[in-house]
Amino acid sequence: MSLSNKSVAVVTGVGSGIGRCLAMRLAKENIAGLAISDVNPDGLNETVEMLKDFDVEVLASIVDVSEREDIEKLADKVAQKFGRVTHLVNNAGVGMVGRVEELSIEDIEWMMSINFWGTVYGTKIFLPILRKEKLAHIVNISSVFGFIAPPGQAAYCASKFAVRGFTESLRHELDGSNVLVSCVHPGGIKTNIAKNSRQGQNASDEDKALAPVMLDALAKSTAEQAAEAIIKGIKARNPRILIGYDARQISAVQRLFPKRYFRIMDRLTGGMLSKFR
Repeated sequence: MSLSNKSVAVVTGVGSGIGRCLAMRLAKENIAGLAISDVNPDGLNETVEMLKDFDVEVLASIVDVSEREDIEKLADKVAQKFGRVTHLVNNAGVGMVGRVEELSIEDIEWMMSINFWGTVYGTKIFLPILRKEKLAHIVNISSVFGFIAPPGQAAYCASKFAVRGFTESLRHELDGSNVLVSCVHPGGIKTNIAKNSRQGQNASDEDKALAPVMLDALAKSTAEQAAEAIIKGIKARNPRILIGYDARQISAVQRLFPKRYFRIMDRLTGGMLSKFR
């Protein structure tokens, strides 16, 4: 069983971008239930309205994934409504731009609390529920910045490298069990993450202006394409899901040139990555 009319999926961070498109794409699979959440009530409500066009039972919850209690309450609500979970997608995430010297400790703590700890909380709290299924699947969203680490992205890279390490170790622990595990590495995706990315507390005005321009220029794939790639990866039981030609390119370059990948990738992007040096 991959995705069927008996599947119940939980997806966090559905207020926009990949999360919203993934919720829509899962609904097209005629699954039995879809539990969606976001910290933004307006974005969540918009997604709920869009899902009314599909024949799927929806549970929508306002959830801050950085708060363990919020995830615990979400798990209780899902168990009460659907009685089971077959697919968990820890998608909620945020961006941040700034050199290490520009970032405050609080900046980095905020980043890790959402991108990393949100993934840990979701995985740990839902895993016992997933264990009850004949076959279940955990999908955690990392990034190509879980492979490479350009300047100005230290906090974001730390969180996404951590998600990758956590997810790959979990996959090896659960190998041969009823729970499949996939780590997703999107390349540049045309979503609001660039526009909504925080800046380091001490970032210069120049860097604050440059960050959204740089991130937008690197975006090559749409959120719809990302959602389609994730669904394809789930069906194929792919442990590593790369989204976009740029993600495949970055993965290959990093593996072939682990010491020189940054110089190569910077040349391929016309010097865009080195602007935060």
